[in-house]
Amino acid sequence: MTAFRHRSTAPILLLSNGHGEDLSGALLGRALRDLGHPVEALPLVGRGEAYRKAGIPLLGRTREFSTGGIGYTSLKGRLTELVQGQVIYLLRQLLRLLRQAQRFELVVVVGDVIPVIAAWLAQRPVATYLVAYSSHYEGRLRLPWPCAELLASPRFRLVCSRDQLTADDLSQQLGRSVTFVGNPFMDHVLTATDRVAAIKPRIGLLPGSRRPELEDNLRLLLKLVENLQGSAEVGLDLALVSSLGDADLMALAEGVGWRLQAEALVHDSGLSIQVRRDAFQAVLQQSDLLICMAGTAAEQAVGLAKPVLQLPGHGPQFTAAFAEAQRRLLGPTVFCAGGEAGSSSNLKDSANLAMAVLERSRTDATLQRQCRDEAKRRLGCAGGGLRMAELISAVARPES
Repeated sequence: MTAFRHRSTAPILLLSNGHGEDLSGALLGRALRDLGHPVEALPLVGRGEAYRKAGIPLLGRTREFSTGGIGYTSLKGRLTELVQGQVIYLLRQLLRLLRQAQRFELVVVVGDVIPVIAAWLAQRPVATYLVAYSSHYEGRLRLPWPCAELLASPRFRLVCSRDQLTADDLSQQLGRSVTFVGNPFMDHVLTATDRVAAIKPRIGLLPGSRRPELEDNLRLLLKLVENLQGSAEVGLDLALVSSLGDADLMALAEGVGWRLQAEALVHDSGLSIQVRRDAFQAVLQQSDLLICMAGTAAEQAVGLAKPVLQLPGHGPQFTAAFAEAQRRLLGPTVFCAGGEAGSSSNLKDSANLAMAVLERSRTDATLQRQCRDEAKRRLGCAGGGLRMAELISAVARPES
């Protein structure tokens, strides 16, 4: 019955530029479809797997890139984009958008300045979810040119932010109302009931989802686990995407002194890590501490009031610079040891810090309260996807 709540069938195009953005876009797309809108998607980078899984049609063919997005601040990331042909691919996607934009009553941007510019060029009404920007980074958000000018224009009918601080900041900067209603990517983890009572503490290992960076990250995580003191008393779960199959995982593990047995990685010292494929949500729910080399998954962990330990890698995404920016975004319940990424001292200090934070997560009422406060402040409450979809639906109707 919800499909006819607004009695509107205005077709909507979702425009996103990254794996995390695709996830939010797909969740929004499902909610918009339930409200009666035909929905299609154009992921500017990546294969758009989140859209495929949600049954949302894609405009044209898609391609995967190792950087996972456009506009990384590192020189290495930009050079990688050029070498892989990502910029040329982006231009082709933009041409596809310009050719087909008139079929849609509204373009919904999920991301940052790149899809904002693309939506402007399409000359259609726009709703924007600025999931990539937050005033928590610097206290006052400095949008890249010409993002602010475009967002302030009447063509952008709705602007939603990822937190209340950003909404207040941008409302003042843009001279228009910017809304915060929550984050769609939090809905399916905040409303889940996978959490079960555990006798011993559990640590979730999140190496990310982009290959080949995933493999490099996993090697570092396995070395960190070898440094965990008292880890025999801790349950370890590895959240792994299905794209890294058993053969590749076995070869990787054997190269660093581990072996794959059934559904676990085993070390000669007796250490064991349970391999959980496509089970990020369950690992997030069941862990007392998450050791992260990921973007959206770390945000979801903080939104679940879980402490996070970062392990910076060599990139192209999860570098020390990315980790530092993530701490500014997500706040004081995200921890990181010092030292050069991948060094033996960093791995050892990270392992010691992990065990200390794990103990605090179960016994320190102050940390537990801080985790709950930061979850609400940084990510918001469940139901953000539906609330945002209803606002988008209202501005999508031709009579709006």
